[in-house]
Amino acid sequence: MPEQSSPLDLPEGDPFGPHNLPYGVFSTADEPDRRRLGVRIGGHVLDAGAAAHALGSPYAALLAQPSLNPLLAAGRTAWRDVRRALTGWLTVPAHRPVVEPLLHPLDAVTLHLPYEVADYVDFYASEHHATNVGRMFRPDGEPLTPNWKHLPIGYHGRAGTVVVSGTDVVRPAGQRKAPTDPAPVFGPSVKLDIEAEVGFLVGTPSELGRPVALGDFREHVFGLTLLNDWSARDIQAWEYVPLGPFLGKSFQTSVSAWVTPLEALDAARVAPPARDFPLLPYLDDSGEEEPGGFDLRITVTVNGEVVAEPPFSTMYWTAAQQLAHMTVNGASLRTGDLYGSGTVSGPEVGQRGSLLELTWNGRDALELADGKRTFLEDGDEVTLTAWAPGPDGTRVALGEVTGRIAPSPAA
Repeated sequence: MPEQSSPLDLPEGDPFGPHNLPYGVFSTADEPDRRRLGVRIGGHVLDAGAAAHALGSPYAALLAQPSLNPLLAAGRTAWRDVRRALTGWLTVPAHRPVVEPLLHPLDAVTLHLPYEVADYVDFYASEHHATNVGRMFRPDGEPLTPNWKHLPIGYHGRAGTVVVSGTDVVRPAGQRKAPTDPAPVFGPSVKLDIEAEVGFLVGTPSELGRPVALGDFREHVFGLTLLNDWSARDIQAWEYVPLGPFLGKSFQTSVSAWVTPLEALDAARVAPPARDFPLLPYLDDSGEEEPGGFDLRITVTVNGEVVAEPPFSTMYWTAAQQLAHMTVNGASLRTGDLYGSGTVSGPEVGQRGSLLELTWNGRDALELADGKRTFLEDGDEVTLTAWAPGPDGTRVALGEVTGRIAPSPAA
């Protein structure tokens, strides 16, 4: 009989090869209530805790957890040691007899939100997105507000409504008022939108009253994940003056089931776009040894059709600058804090990361195979995928984010 191939014998160029190794949490059909820390390799997930125990790792207890949070809290040395160990377990042939029985096919497991979200903050860091929005809503004024290029603008979201990819998005209801309406009305949102973003996950906490410097980004941020900040544009437009986003954003935020470690993206680090003028010292990254940007290529599909390909490398504010600004007033970080980049949009029409921009607030409908779209309809399914350049010409794939729109119970 021919020798059976191993799930560790991956096709050449597999973007989930040993150069990637994102973390997630899974359960199996025979033990649905037992959540385990897993690492993705190709089309399988490794039971990380079981492998660590079987191979005598000093981190066995840390990996035998139902959540990423204990590993996040362990700090950068542990992150590096565990990643190095996992790489060896999955690439050294002598480990195969132990490791292979601990691999589960992805289509045979259930994936869960892999961490407990402590706080959630979302930023507004794409100059192209902010300019488009400004032109739409302030056609007679400057597209960017006076503060935009001086600081990363953001808002605090709702940690309890961050959900894992695959969770339905129930259409939110709320107040809305068009400019020509005499009074507001209540009902389901009619301008439900997406925001294609990248989320950054904090591991090591910080002390209250002590800002985090630009150069300490790697000491605190464990990795990144794709993120869709669903937005009800009609609810948002009526409520946001004078305090900003609230119910138009807080109903749901979807994230990938996989967290990609920062180390997997070393080859994807790039310089951010040129700045127009000097920044204040705590945000000035001109002297940093490591470039602050990431070369991530995002694809947005609606019902399986590509509608946009936003490039993350165009983001004006970097994740390190966002972290520094978020803590400059002395606010502390907690393990499990999540912050979003803000909508990723590029200079071209096909690179816009929201339907608000793609349809210019509903003026220009998208032509899809199943009909025209200005904003999302019930039953629509949105998926974000992305990849980045990896070592030696490889690609590093990020875990996808998918959500399907379910009808509002208020309809």
